[in-house]
Amino acid sequence: MKAKITVSPKKAVLDPQGKTVQSALEHMGYTGIRAVHVGKYLEIEIEGDKEIVRQQIDEACRKLLSNPVIEDYQFTLE
Repeated sequence: MKAKITVSPKKAVLDPQGKTVQSALEHMGYTGIRAVHVGKYLEIEIEGDKEIVRQQIDEACRKLLSNPVIEDYQFTLE
């Protein structure tokens, strides 16, 4: 199966990379952009029992793939 993981900065955390992208878009003439948040997208192909895989992916997200202090994550298994 495939785990599709999205990691993004928490709303309350300053996102300097997102601010840079927002500024660049505004300078290019794009209007109406209220905020940009830059994150990560990962796909992991994995085998096993779906519930065990779910637990493993959740643990990997908490321990390695995200910084729980400043980032949120979500994932789906397909």
